[in-house]
Amino acid sequence: MAQARYALEFEGYWREPNWGGLPAQSGIYCIYACYYNTTTDTVSLQRVLYIGESENVRQRVPQNPENRKSRWLYELAPGQVLCTNFAPMHPSDDRTRVEAALIYQHKPVCNEEHTLSFSFDTTTVNLTGQHALLQSTFTVTRPY
Repeated sequence: MAQARYALEFEGYWREPNWGGLPAQSGIYCIYACYYNTTTDTVSLQRVLYIGESENVRQRVPQNPENRKSRWLYELAPGQVLCTNFAPMHPSDDRTRVEAALIYQHKPVCNEEHTLSFSFDTTTVNLTGQHALLQSTFTVTRPY
């Protein structure tokens, strides 16, 4: 596969109790540690914990394996909650490649695969929308 460029527009942020409101669409999602301000109804993102991809994000995020969610919760500081954002994307081959590029570039603490190696050809990703703590534009290259 040759060099590829991808543009994603992130939507969201949804706090854990509201994950049922995520779009029932294919795409990339990020799990964040954040503080929630009840007075202003806003979140303050602290760090990216996990990056994933799914055919249906609304089903996948709340139903992640219990051990994965436990790890996310373990990484929270006192007073922090989990929240997520979402970028629609098709098809699955491209989702996997973009997920791998995002993980390799940002190295979230709860991801294991793709943090140390990138197995795809050169991939450029451009992010717009609500993507705090993620680099807006980056290129990842497979070491040969």
